Amino acid sequence: MSTQKGKVLLAEDDLSLGYVIKDNLTDAGYEVVLCPDGQTAIDKFDKNEFNICLLDVMMPHKNGYDVAKKIRQQSDMMSILFLTAKSLEEDKIKGFQVGADDYISKPFSMQELLMRMEVFLRRSKKMHSETSLHFIIGKLKFSYTDLKLAIGDQVFNLTQKEADLLKFLCEHSNRILKREEVLLNVWGKDDYFLGRSMDVFITKLRKYFKSDPEVILETIHGVGFRFNVPLNEE
Repeated sequence: MSTQKGKVLLAEDDLSLGYVIKDNLTDAGYEVVLCPDGQTAIDKFDKNEFNICLLDVMMPHKNGYDVAKKIRQQSDMMSILFLTAKSLEEDKIKGFQVGADDYISKPFSMQELLMRMEVFLRRSKKMHSETSLHFIIGKLKFSYTDLKLAIGDQVFNLTQKEADLLKFLCEHSNRILKREEVLLNVWGKDDYFLGRSMDVFITKLRKYFKSDPEVILETIHGVGFRFNVPLNEE
């Protein structure tokens, strides 16, 4: 069986569901390491190289949020997708806050899961294969390729989703962007919940921009945003 599509860390305490997911992903060409609880997932991540992590939220020993936090401490570039039975908006928002790139609600089709995974894996491969992509944002230097935002000696490590959002803002700076335009280009679709999660990431980016008061991510109420960046006179 070819595993050229990548290696998957799957953390799911419902082993019946876990084995169904694992079998389907294996048939699709992935190598899958199935973990029955959060602590096992952390241990496996420490000892193996993975391309993407699929994490259930509610698990014994360590929940999905704890696992995501541990993964993010070691890697900003790892794609993390939550498999969640929770429908509460607050739980999904929390997932993005601890570093998730996306979520998929149970019950889900394997086709939908495979499509979501392929989006992140294609993006990751493109990042590693393309030439370095950098932006000057006032006094800040942003490396999309390395997921880093720097000002002087201070360096901020970005998650993939933070970098995707910032890249889109940089490419469309100093003009009004509609909320739905940002959502469609960065998240792939426009809905109420993803709009709330986008606001979480907007807040995170604004904290970084405090390092340069001339860089302002402005909210245009009822419309969207404008990323005000000083023009480079060089």
